[in-house]
Amino acid sequence: MKNTLDPLEPKADKATVRRHNLSLVLRAVHDEGEATRAAVAARVGLTRAAVSSLVEQLLAGGFLTESGKTFSGHAGRPGTALRVARTGPAGLGVEVNVDYVSVCVVDLAGTDRVRLTEHLDNREVPPGEVLARAARIAARTLESAAEQELYPAGVRLALPGLVSGGTVRQAPNLDWSRVAAEDLFGRALGALRPGLGALPVGSENEANAAALAELWFGDGAAAERTRVRSFLYLSGEIGVGGALVVDGELLRGAHGFAGEIGHVVVDAEGPECRCGSRGCLEQYAGQAALLRGAGIDEDAGGPGVAELERRAGAGDARAVTALERAGRMLGLVVSGAVNLLDPEAVVLGGVFRPLMPWLGPAADGELSRRVVSGLWPAGGGRLRASSSSGDAARGAAALVVRDVVADPVGYAERVG
Repeated sequence: MKNTLDPLEPKADKATVRRHNLSLVLRAVHDEGEATRAAVAARVGLTRAAVSSLVEQLLAGGFLTESGKTFSGHAGRPGTALRVARTGPAGLGVEVNVDYVSVCVVDLAGTDRVRLTEHLDNREVPPGEVLARAARIAARTLESAAEQELYPAGVRLALPGLVSGGTVRQAPNLDWSRVAAEDLFGRALGALRPGLGALPVGSENEANAAALAELWFGDGAAAERTRVRSFLYLSGEIGVGGALVVDGELLRGAHGFAGEIGHVVVDAEGPECRCGSRGCLEQYAGQAALLRGAGIDEDAGGPGVAELERRAGAGDARAVTALERAGRMLGLVVSGAVNLLDPEAVVLGGVFRPLMPWLGPAADGELSRRVVSGLWPAGGGRLRASSSSGDAARGAAALVVRDVVADPVGYAERVG
C-alpha cells in the first residue's frame, strides 16, 4: 500500500512558483480593471518588491501597461495605474449556428475589438463546408485583428447541441451527428494561413458560452446584475439552448451535457421534434415556431425576428398571441427548473431578448403561479433579458483569454 505521507506532486521549484505568481498578479489586474502595485500586493499576499518584479516581467511580455498616477486617499506616494494591454494576446471566438456565423476577437480585458457576422443557411450543408465557411470568416477577422496588433492565443468554437471532446455528438437542427468540429475547423483555418502556425482550437456549447458572457460582461461592471452568480440562461435561436451557472461556475453535468432545456417535453402528443421526441419546448418557443405562429416565413431568420418585433410593437394580434403562447410555455418549463435548482435569476438571451416585452409577462405569470417558494412574484425582476454586452462568440473568445491569464508564461512560450 502506498505510504500516505508520500507527496502527491513533485515539490514546486522556483520557476514553477514564479509562473504561478505571474498568473496571480495578471489575474488581479485583469479582475480589477485597474490597480496599483500596492493594491495588487495586498490582494495576492505578496510583498511589494515581489509584485514589482513580477509586474516588470508582465510589462516586458506585453501583458500589462501602466500610465498616470493613482491617488488612493491614503498617506504615501501615488502609484502608477496598471491595466491589461490593449494589444498583443487576445482571444478568437467563433459561433456557428443554424442561420449565421459570428466571429469576434477580444483583447485581454475582454473588450470586443473585431467582429464579423454573416447570415448563412447552414441547414442541409455538409458539416465540413459549414466549418470551412466559419474558418474563412475567422481568417478575415484575424487579418483585421492584426491591423490592431492583436494576436489571438487560440480559438474557441461555440456550437449548438451536445459538444464533448472536440466533437458535436448531436445537433438536431443542423442534422449533425458525431462531427469532429475542432479538427475540421482547425484544418480549414490552417490551410487559409500557411506559414503562420496553427492556432489551438477548443469548443463549447453555444448556450454555455453565452451564459459565461452574461456572467463576465453583463450590464454594469460593478452593478447589481453582476452580483447574480447563480442563474439559468436560455438562448433562443432556431432551437432553445440552456445553461446553468452556479456560484460563478457552469454546471456541466456528469457527461457535460447539462442545460438541454429546449428538449424538455411540454406535450407528449405535441409536434415531432428533430431530436426524435415530440412536444419539446423548442417546438413552441424556438425561432421557427415563433415566426410560424405569427404568420411569418419560419426560415426568414434575423429579418423575420425583426419583422415579428415590429408587428408585435404595432399591436398585431397574431404576433402578440404567438409570443404570449411561447412565453407561457417558457414559464411552464422554467418554473420546473426553478423549483428544482433555485437560481437567483432566469435570463433570456438570443432572439428572446428583443421579444422580451411580449414573452416576459406571460412567462413571469407562469413562474409566479408555479414556483413553490413564493419568491418569484410577477414583475419581481428575477426573470430578465440578457445583457447587450455579451453573446456566445464573445464568451468563447473570453475563454481563450482566461487561459492566457491563467498561464502567461505558457502563452509566451507558445509564441516563441
